Amino acid sequence: MTATPNDGKPLVRDVAGTAFERIPIRTHVVMDGEDIVEVVTRYAAPVVAPGDTLFVTEKIVAITQGRSFPVDSITARPLAHTLSKYVTKTSHGIGLGMPETMEMALRECGTPRILFAAAVAAVSKALGRKGDFYRIAGPKARGIDGPTHNTIPPYNTQVVLVPLRSREIAHELQAALGGQIEVAIVDINDFGGNVLGSTLTAAGEKQLVGILADNPLGQNHESTPLGVVRPARASDAG
Repeated sequence: MTATPNDGKPLVRDVAGTAFERIPIRTHVVMDGEDIVEVVTRYAAPVVAPGDTLFVTEKIVAITQGRSFPVDSITARPLAHTLSKYVTKTSHGIGLGMPETMEMALRECGTPRILFAAAVAAVSKALGRKGDFYRIAGPKARGIDGPTHNTIPPYNTQVVLVPLRSREIAHELQAALGGQIEVAIVDINDFGGNVLGSTLTAAGEKQLVGILADNPLGQNHESTPLGVVRPARASDAG
């Protein structure tokens, strides 16, 4: 196949002197109840080759697990309304800055933990330090995706939680694709990202985050929730 990058994203990225191709893989709009292993292998099998790393967005894994909820189906308690007012809104996304996403954080992490995180954050913020809320609340709170207008429907009006069993699913996908590739479930956006579970070493995960730092899958309507990383050929690296 001919590798084609998403609009505005380069196909090749240089990391520490090594050039890597990042090949997006287009899929249908994945829905609740679909088999993530079947979906990923159907689209990835014709693309991957031994030695590649397949990266899968955490969102489609969570969706197949039934961890995506329409905003209008979430009844936020008064505490969620109150706490959401104190969340700093950024261009990264709504985060927990709306009652419905804060409500899901309370359900996922437990009210005591969220209240403790909020109390510590209030003190540390007054001292000029940021980030304590999410550090204490943990990855389940940090990874909640709120609705955004640039997401493919119907997920532009839904709250998506962090997927379960990310590392296990990465290993299941690796086996389903023949065992000669690495697989990573990733949370990547235009502001960076992290690996939620993979078949890689810790050093491999760190390198992958660097390779994907500019979000080659895009943040809009690309419908490319999968991608392949492989060393670039000399002609591709330019």
